[in-house]
Amino acid sequence: MTHTEKTGIYPGSFDPLTNGHKDIIERALTLFDKVIIAVLHNPSKKALFTMDERVGMIKQSFHKNPAIEVESFGGLLVDYAKMKNAAAIIRGIRAISDFESEFQMALMNRKLNKKVQSVFLMTGFRWIFTSSSIIKEAAQFGGDISDMVPEPVYLKMTEKFPQIQRGKK
Repeated sequence: MTHTEKTGIYPGSFDPLTNGHKDIIERALTLFDKVIIAVLHNPSKKALFTMDERVGMIKQSFHKNPAIEVESFGGLLVDYAKMKNAAAIIRGIRAISDFESEFQMALMNRKLNKKVQSVFLMTGFRWIFTSSSIIKEAAQFGGDISDMVPEPVYLKMTEKFPQIQRGKK
């Protein structure tokens, strides 16, 4: 029997990548041989970081792991998944409210392409309260976010928000 590589796609805006995202990605690697982090171009969202900045920060955060690829994409996720020969779309769930919207999206993706599965991973308890939006808001007011984002993201955040102080309580 020959082994075929199983690829999972983890899509999102990642504005910015958080340690909660990182936790999902690392755990997804126990299920998949390769994870493609697909940074979504969503013109309806006002992003703090450019697409190039987001892709760059994520690549820096995972540069030592050859099983992780980082790309940007626009359009239908199921079309992208088919193009990448992915077995599944990976989604992180923090709360029941996440599940409702993610379940609806998974059903739509299933309707559009029955061959691409959706895999839901629960966020680790340590990161259940984090979101990119909450982290950006805390940073805007000088909150210490150093333990909520990977180091390359933290450094970029301090460029956008110089008032951030590591260790500030």
